[in-house]
Amino acid sequence: MGRVTTTDRRAVLRAGAGFVASGALTTGCATGTATGGAAAHPAAPSSRTPASRPPATPATRTPAPAPAPLLRYPAQIFHGPRDHPRVALTFHGNGDPATAHALLAAAEKHGSRITVFAVGTWLDAHPGLARRILDGGHELGNHTLRHLDINAMPEADAEAEIRGCAERLKRLTGSIGTWFRPSRGALASPLVERLARRAGYPHVLSYDVDSLDFTSPGAPTVVRNVMADVRAGSIVSLHFGYADTVAAFPGLLHELDRRGLRAVTTTELLT
Repeated sequence: MGRVTTTDRRAVLRAGAGFVASGALTTGCATGTATGGAAAHPAAPSSRTPASRPPATPATRTPAPAPAPLLRYPAQIFHGPRDHPRVALTFHGNGDPATAHALLAAAEKHGSRITVFAVGTWLDAHPGLARRILDGGHELGNHTLRHLDINAMPEADAEAEIRGCAERLKRLTGSIGTWFRPSRGALASPLVERLARRAGYPHVLSYDVDSLDFTSPGAPTVVRNVMADVRAGSIVSLHFGYADTVAAFPGLLHELDRRGLRAVTTTELLT
């Protein structure tokens, strides 16, 4: 993926509400390696779904919430209502599970709730995290099977990426997840948007604030990046798998408190 500057990414997000996708976009997620050596967004050697899968934990509890259409919102959602003092902190679910546990615990200690977009292969490796997320009162969504550039894929491959993750979520939680977010892109192409809807997701969830935490800029910069653009109704992009994100999170929650903004699940933000 080519180098994308902070200015480029923020310009894309600011223009997002009026955007009509015309091709592949690669302004979304990280491609590098998380601090401590854990690959936060690992690439796969082939475009085929892995043939062998680790055994999944049965969905024996009450099924997780399913996707639901929100008639007041477009097919691709970038932010929620601006008239309520709430924001949604959304995390790309991949990388070292220790960072996931640390961030979930910090959110719960603060009384905040987050939305996690899980990568399917990450769930294969750490199936218990699906229920850990839900049991903490958080929300779980689909971030494709292997976190490849879904906007650049042929239709069959892109559909396999969406459905592969949905199947894992269904097996682990009883639901395909509440939301879908494309991998390696802030926005979904028209094809990916259509495939997501076919798989059962009425909306694609984007964001209007990018923390750029995957660049490992240091915890203070992560906080500054968010607070520079966040406002009531914002949907913020963050990542599991990065030490800077863990270090930044308490300070970020403190700064949101100072602004009078409460971190809630995306469903709570939008309904």
